[in-house]
Amino acid sequence: MKVLAFEDSVDIEALLLSGGVDFSNIEFKQYWDSSKHLQHILDFGPDILMLDHYMPPTKGLEVLRNLLDSEIKRPKKIIAMSSASMANNAMVKLGADIGIVKFEVSSLEIWPTQS
Repeated sequence: MKVLAFEDSVDIEALLLSGGVDFSNIEFKQYWDSSKHLQHILDFGPDILMLDHYMPPTKGLEVLRNLLDSEIKRPKKIIAMSSASMANNAMVKLGADIGIVKFEVSSLEIWPTQS
């Protein structure tokens, strides 16, 4: 499973690992800003795309809008993971599959867990 996160301040891989997510079959990449976001999505081809809303230079909502308006294959799951639920709700309304406060992302049932 390929996971791509756009988040500018929190180490999402560490957050997932500390929450018990098993990374043995996950290829993870995080970008700390949203520069060249469509190119990064195209190059990596994630199964799961994680978007923070408040991220420079392009907010998560705009990254999502740009992705959905492009010819790039849509990831199987798009997770809106802002710390502001209003921002998550806006991304879900636009087309994200899940909206969750970023510090709770490891609780999603989509992740394999360590045994």
